[in-house]
Parts: sequence; structure tokens; C-alpha cells
Amino acid sequence: MTERVVVTCALTGAQQGKEANPNLPEQPHEIVAQGLEAWNAGAAILHIHARDEAGRATADVAVFRRIADGLRDAGCDAVLNLTTGGAVAGLPLDDRVRVVPELRPEIASFSLGSGSLLGRYDTDTATWVRDRFVPLFGSHAELERVARTFQANGVRPELEIYHAGMLNNLTALLALGVLDEPLLVNFVMGIPGECTEATVKNLVFLVDGLPPAAQWLVSAIGARNHFRMLGAVVAMGGHVRVGLEDNVYAAPGELARSNGQIVEKAVRILRDLGTEPASPADARRILQLREKETA
Repeated sequence: MTERVVVTCALTGAQQGKEANPNLPEQPHEIVAQGLEAWNAGAAILHIHARDEAGRATADVAVFRRIADGLRDAGCDAVLNLTTGGAVAGLPLDDRVRVVPELRPEIASFSLGSGSLLGRYDTDTATWVRDRFVPLFGSHAELERVARTFQANGVRPELEIYHAGMLNNLTALLALGVLDEPLLVNFVMGIPGECTEATVKNLVFLVDGLPPAAQWLVSAIGARNHFRMLGAVVAMGGHVRVGLEDNVYAAPGELARSNGQIVEKAVRILRDLGTEPASPADARRILQLREKETA
């Protein structure tokens, strides 16, 4: 096990909204308030998406700035991980990446594949549910361009891996010298469709494909996966991500009151397993971050 486990809290995401859980934060003041609660509960990293006034995903840098400034003004020293995601909501790539050069956060997410075919087959209705393709990158050259944008601005990419094929893209970019080590990799598991199922066997295979010095975490999506993967992740030396972006339930059939409640539960599990959550200072040391203020 790692000496300290870095807990990331993904506060809101780009897809589901208050129809899934009325406590999911959408507006900047809601995201700031729940970010502070999650930080106080033990989250060292806050993963941040932005929403517009109607609650829809946005890549507007000004909204990201409001959230980041609100957290910092309240004394929050958590590592801020700003998303370059939002493809699922139809946001264009160049708009999504703008937070990297304009805000230069310590971390920003970076999905490492062409896209994913999402959805599941409902045998009761004999139909495909949420059947769609989510485009991420159109070419390896485009992946390289974005990787160079991260590198030129001193922003650590959190490399999002949805299935084993994306490890090939990681290897190619590393060989080009556009990813700096140690890598930070997020295995996103459990999304219905073209995404790796959240099992221990699959996780072992994915981790075995990483360079030895890589730091990694798991986003186990959905109520069935969210907490039950924590033990395996910790035992294998990984870090964890929880939060309302990935799961809106605190327990079976019980909608979460807030991101803070979910972080509190994750921290209880970590302590029951004999480890402690990393502080933001611990996280910066473990991940070898060069601290930057979002401005």
C-alpha cells in the first residue's frame, strides 16, 4: 500500500444534472461550497467542470476562474484539476483545452483516445439506451498538439484511460517526449459501452501496462462500482477518485447529500484499510507537482 492515498473529488461533471440528484452542484457558488466541504472531508484534489447559468456544461474560462478564485479566496489549498473534458456535452476540443494556457492549473485532465461508443442494451425493452459515440480526438497528431500545449504551460496532465488501447497512445506520446514523468494516469472504469469494466482483473492488466514510476488512480463509475473498487486500488498502490460526477449515491438507494458526504465515506474506508488520506501538501509531494496558482 502507498503511505498516503490521494483522494480526488470530482464535483459535478459535464453530463448529468439535478435531475439525477438535486444536490449535484452546477452554479459556481454551489461548486465552491461543495468543493470546500470535500476538501475539509479529506479530498486533496478537486476535479472541476464548469456549467453555464442553465446548468449545461461550458468551457468558458471565466466560469472556471470564478470557481478557482472562490476556492482560493476561502483558504482552500487543494490541488485544482481543471477539466479539458466535456466532449460528451458536445464542447469543441479547442474550447475545452483553453483552460490550460489561460489558467495554467496544477493539473488538467487529458483523455488519451479517439472516442468511445457508449450505451447499453436493455433486454426488457429490446432497445439500446444512451446509444451514442463521443468523439475525443481525430488523430494522433491532434493528441500530440494538445500534449505539447500542456508541456509548454507547465501543466500536469491527468491522463484519462478508458480502455487498454489508449495505453498505446500513452506509449507513443511518451516516446515523442511530450509527456513528462512521473505520469499521472486515471483509469476510468465502469461506463456502459466501450469502456473497461470495473473489475480487479481488468485493473491489474491496465496497471501492468504503465511505466514503473507512474502514479495512478481509478474513477469507478456508478453506484455499483464506486466504493467497492477502493480496497483493490489501495492494496495495489493506487489513488482514488470519488464524487457526484461519477456516482450520485452515498449508499444503495440513498442519494448523496453532497460531495463532502461521499468523501467522508471514502476516507472512512481508507482508514478501515489501514491507510490515511493525503493532504494537499502530501499530494503535491507524491505527484511531484510544481505548485501554480490559477489566475
